[in-house]
Amino acid sequence: MKLTFSPASPFARKVRIAAIETGLIDKIEFVPSAVVPGQSNEEYSRITPLKKLPVLILDNGDVILDSYVITEYLDELAGGGKLIPASGPTRWQVKTDHSLLQGMLDSMLLCRYEKMVRPQGLQWQAWSDDHWNRAWTGMARFENKPEVLSRPFDIVQIGLTCVLGYADFRFADCGWRKAYPKLDAFHQKMLERPSVKISVPPAA
Repeated sequence: MKLTFSPASPFARKVRIAAIETGLIDKIEFVPSAVVPGQSNEEYSRITPLKKLPVLILDNGDVILDSYVITEYLDELAGGGKLIPASGPTRWQVKTDHSLLQGMLDSMLLCRYEKMVRPQGLQWQAWSDDHWNRAWTGMARFENKPEVLSRPFDIVQIGLTCVLGYADFRFADCGWRKAYPKLDAFHQKMLERPSVKISVPPAA
């Protein structure tokens, strides 16, 4: 299998962590890829018209899109139920919590693009503030979910780790550690896991 990725992408990091945790990391070839808003990339567009990272390309050429779907595929390939509950109410709560985290990452990425990619003088501050507030209040939601922070490692904890890691990477002065001490303690604990530690993005 091949995975398109960038070490700066929190979505690709999620899959990398999942691949390590499921024991499938050695079966995946990581293919460095770059996608930049406003710039064409016809070669990558042929893989996925959405031009998003990551994409998993199977040995038969089939393509699996979206970091969550790829993680679910790897979890099933490894026997199922390790990172995502196979059935029951817990499965739907895990999927819902992960969808929130996915949206938080989307909003953080849009804030990054608004500040760094949109031409000077054209930035929409209220739009950027709104998206940042979605990520920030999402963190508050998980600050008050002790059951998420303490249970066995799963896709929600992976997603939350990637959110907090991306906040450190791209928004180092946002103050999330002071605002959310329980998340800070959770993140420090997560950094003790080899899969999390090895996938920390490079210095910005």
